[in-house]
Amino acid sequence: MHKRKSAEDRKIEIEQTTLKLAFKHGPSQVTTGMIARELGLTQPAIYRHYPKKDDIWAAVAEFLGAEINQNIARGDDPSLSPIARLEILVLGHMKLVRKYPALPEFMLIRDQKNSQAIVQNSIQIATGKFRNALERGVKAAVADGTFRKDLDPADAAALIFGVIQSLVLRMLVTRKPEILAKDGERLLELQLSGFAA
Repeated sequence: MHKRKSAEDRKIEIEQTTLKLAFKHGPSQVTTGMIARELGLTQPAIYRHYPKKDDIWAAVAEFLGAEINQNIARGDDPSLSPIARLEILVLGHMKLVRKYPALPEFMLIRDQKNSQAIVQNSIQIATGKFRNALERGVKAAVADGTFRKDLDPADAAALIFGVIQSLVLRMLVTRKPEILAKDGERLLELQLSGFAA
């Protein structure tokens, strides 16, 4: 006998499918019809859980923002060494983008509808917090002598973030999220070694 999914499980499934389709087709091309077809459901079944398409995007925005914030919390642990904090932040973020490759797609939307602007805004806010956490990690590494004293934390954070951005751009061009895992750790290590005292 086929077990019916709970409302919560179905909502998660709809959100995950929306993210998958957003990477495959671009966020602005995703329709409730596409989501329903992908899941083998009818559109009314989607609307039972999310009365409007905007509600799906709001849920996606909340989900992605929470995922980024959880990664920041893991990497912002003052009991860890500054290098460990930076590695957790950066590699955790790359792992997140690899798992949800649609995440950077929302940053590139130009002609978004209001609902997609909610997702873009949520990600921009969370990304700003992420950059601040990188800067705190660099400041701590300068303070404990791991990084050289003349290093500007804002510049170093921008360069570290640039490692992520370059890999994300390659991922978007090649459509291969595994690039992040393959090259991320090596390039981060190379970048951090350039800051060493």
